[in-house]
Amino acid sequence: MKITAKNIYLDIGKIRGAAPLIHNITNYVVMNSTANALLAIGASPVMAHAVEEVEEMTGIASALVVNIGTLSESWVRAMLSAVRRAGEMGIPVILDPVGAGATSYRIKTCHDLIDAHAPAIIRGNASEIMALVMEETRTKGVDSSDPSSAALEAAKSLNKNTGSIICVSGETDYIIGGENVITVENGHPMMGKITGMGCTATTLCGAFAAVNPSFPAAAAGAMVVMGIAGEIAAGTCRGPGSMQVDFLDALFNLSEDELANRIQVGE
Repeated sequence: MKITAKNIYLDIGKIRGAAPLIHNITNYVVMNSTANALLAIGASPVMAHAVEEVEEMTGIASALVVNIGTLSESWVRAMLSAVRRAGEMGIPVILDPVGAGATSYRIKTCHDLIDAHAPAIIRGNASEIMALVMEETRTKGVDSSDPSSAALEAAKSLNKNTGSIICVSGETDYIIGGENVITVENGHPMMGKITGMGCTATTLCGAFAAVNPSFPAAAAGAMVVMGIAGEIAAGTCRGPGSMQVDFLDALFNLSEDELANRIQVGE
């Protein structure tokens, strides 16, 4: 498996060509941001969380993204129904364990979702990934209190126990699958000033997983694109407000040359 600018751009072309439907059961804070990011990369977003329709919606989607940021009992039931339906139909599931470790309810929900059907990709920050393995780990709200490198052993354990590809985001992003570890060094500190950037990375994993059955490559492609778009936006924005707009523009206009000139991947 080789992560190159050319291969990532080929996947972007597939996304733009097919406009895969990405079903998101996500949190109130980021719905607008993640939907716009999917549109900018070329995918088709839908945000449906009513338990009465999630199975039907999942059945017509190319990927399911489950984000536990704003939990409620009815949403958890909807998530479980959607995840089981995706498992039955072979639709890739991407799980974002937002704030795992902040409360026992979040940890239990994550484990219930994983038990219902192992996700193709689990993407979180270091504290969230560690909390899924070591329940005494605590997050700082939904933010990480640990560097991404601190979660490497936990990510390997989680990968072994679930079979899911584990994507740990941070200053360096780590994608773990079996004995293989991919690193992505792209990104910019300004991205941390905008809420929902991690959730956006997760939904982009869904877009790439919809067109690439190699889930390590899909996760790596999403993180590279996310990081490079952030770098481009940071170079033109005046602060966090314009950063959000410039980030979407960078996603929409991303070229193969920009990918080739900026990609920082280790395998």
